[in-house]
Amino acid sequence: MIVRFGYVAMSVTVQNASPSKTMTMSSFNKIGDREAAIRKLERIAAENLHNTLRLLRHNRASDIQVYRFSSKLIPLVTHQDLRDWDPFQALAADFAEVGNYVKANRMRVSFHPDHFTVLSTPRPEVLESSINDLKYHKAMLEAMRLGAEAKNNIHIGGAYGDKVTSGQRFVEQVSALDLSLRERLTLENDDKTFNAVETLEACKLTGLPMVLDIHHQWVNNEGEKPWELWPDILDTWKGELAQAGSSVDHPLPPKIHASSPKSEKDPRGHADGVLVEPLLTFLRNIAGYTDRIDVMLEAKLKDEALFGLMNELRLQEDNGVKVLDGASVEIMP
Repeated sequence: MIVRFGYVAMSVTVQNASPSKTMTMSSFNKIGDREAAIRKLERIAAENLHNTLRLLRHNRASDIQVYRFSSKLIPLVTHQDLRDWDPFQALAADFAEVGNYVKANRMRVSFHPDHFTVLSTPRPEVLESSINDLKYHKAMLEAMRLGAEAKNNIHIGGAYGDKVTSGQRFVEQVSALDLSLRERLTLENDDKTFNAVETLEACKLTGLPMVLDIHHQWVNNEGEKPWELWPDILDTWKGELAQAGSSVDHPLPPKIHASSPKSEKDPRGHADGVLVEPLLTFLRNIAGYTDRIDVMLEAKLKDEALFGLMNELRLQEDNGVKVLDGASVEIMP
């Protein structure tokens, strides 16, 4: 089984390359001249995209092919006071340059809209805001000219006092989305509310691929081992064929998230790095019937955590692990 590792948004090894520089609405209003303030927002966004491109170049040099974009590439773009602003024309060349680099180097990229994007909500205004946020993320991927293999990963959301009803409402509200939004979604189990079993059921009902978070599953489960769910999770990825003109020419591999508990007192928090053994145990248990898998590391030290994990995996080369390059391995069944 071929395993590729990636990281989230920021690098701790590339200096002065934040893709999430922003401006508060208070600072925007203090400028006084609205057009000048909007031009400043667009300059910040262009810098965020330039830094994203720097990170992608860093990733290529380090053999990292899996990466999650920052959702904050365009400051204040979803703020209600800026609903009449369309930044995509001004940023078209910047987005296209990022997308061209992704496609040229066959990278797998994604977004993870924040926790305010909840499709289980009973409140119409929250649902509208959530859908608008998904439209924003879709618009960024389209501006990069990336096909539906570039996904937006979400959670089911809150239970709102009745988890069964909330889960049913999520299925209904996802099913009502435009195909252009729905085809870019993946669904992840969370660490407090909707566990892996419940998330898998929602994936079966909606047709969404499931991103298994093995850390979340460890702290929120029904007694199952994560690899016991894997055959059904793997089925949710069937049919995720590359779109015409995409950056990949094989079925989209399943993806999981991996992190380690911050401490015994804070088992849900994310540690700086990733412990090799729990992850390796999971990978060995699924290697016999999984050809490829991508692993997004959600560690505090970002790419440095990835490099540290690869160093640990090199120590396992006599134990069924073959290091292929700087960010991928082969796990022997």
